[in-house]
Amino acid sequence: MRVAVLADIHGNSHALEAVLADVAGQTVDQILCLGDLVGYGAFPNEVIITIRERGIPTIMGNYDEGVGFDLPACGCDFPDEQALLAGEKSLAWTQERVTEENKAFLRGLPRELWLDLAGVKTLAVHGSPRRNNEYLFATTPEEVWAALFAPDRAVEYQMHAGNWASGTRRATAFQADLLLCGHTHQPYSRIFERHQIVNAGSVGKPKQGDPAAVYALLTIGETVAVEFKKVPYDVEAAARAIEAAGLPAVFAAAVRTGRG
Repeated sequence: MRVAVLADIHGNSHALEAVLADVAGQTVDQILCLGDLVGYGAFPNEVIITIRERGIPTIMGNYDEGVGFDLPACGCDFPDEQALLAGEKSLAWTQERVTEENKAFLRGLPRELWLDLAGVKTLAVHGSPRRNNEYLFATTPEEVWAALFAPDRAVEYQMHAGNWASGTRRATAFQADLLLCGHTHQPYSRIFERHQIVNAGSVGKPKQGDPAAVYALLTIGETVAVEFKKVPYDVEAAARAIEAAGLPAVFAAAVRTGRG
């Protein structure tokens, strides 16, 4: 079984279209999206419409939540005051332009997906099984992974009533053979005990120092083989669109450099 995993598109329709064209040539059985369709980029509605029309199963990212519910913050981690101010401008700009219909779509996205991928029990989230804005890096300490996967610790989610009628849900990550996540914009695959963790990187705003769009291609058999596909696209067109939209120039620079 072959599965394409996309994450963190962030309003970059140029990158999304290039990635979907590349996926079309890979003979995949399933496409998944780990969220953050919007934010920073100039085409949030176009990205949402593409995901909706293609029926791609998608997780609610922290930025999707901030826009869908018109929250005062996106749940992002900014390194300094200047970055915070730019982030606030991006959130306000996106909230003003995303249509009510598309906001309703964002509000209806699930916080997690449990999947059986060729017998591999898989949990797909945006940030972590605990919070959609928790960063799980390749360098995350062992004790953090132990807390996530320990069978005697249940993780409590506080959910919006629009997603679960009960308002709360209890779930555990320890049953998962494979954990799929995003949010860091940095792709990796690692093993913790019997669990494999795959971060899909970022389609629209990569942070690994290469502007190419990134997604994960999984080949699932006796093991889960992971290939991180780098897809070239018209980076300059995406960056110029950000500038023309009046969004902070730092986001155009991030697209051009693949650094933040």
